[in-house]
Amino acid sequence: MKLFLISLGLLALAFAGIAIKIWGKKGGEFSGTCASQNSNFNESGEPCGFCGKMPEDCENK
Repeated sequence: MKLFLISLGLLALAFAGIAIKIWGKKGGEFSGTCASQNSNFNESGEPCGFCGKMPEDCENK
C-alpha cells in the first residue's frame, strides 16, 4: 500500500508539472514536439507523423 501511494504521488507530481508547463507557455503548446527535428530519430528525412512538416520546415531546430 505504501508503494502504491508513493507511485500515485509521483504520477500526480508529473501531471502537475506538465500542466504547469502548458499553462506557462504562450498559446499552451509544447515546443519541439516533432521527432522529425532530431536527426537521430529521423535519419531518412521523412515528414513528421504529427504535423506533416519536413525536418527542414520545422521552426524549432
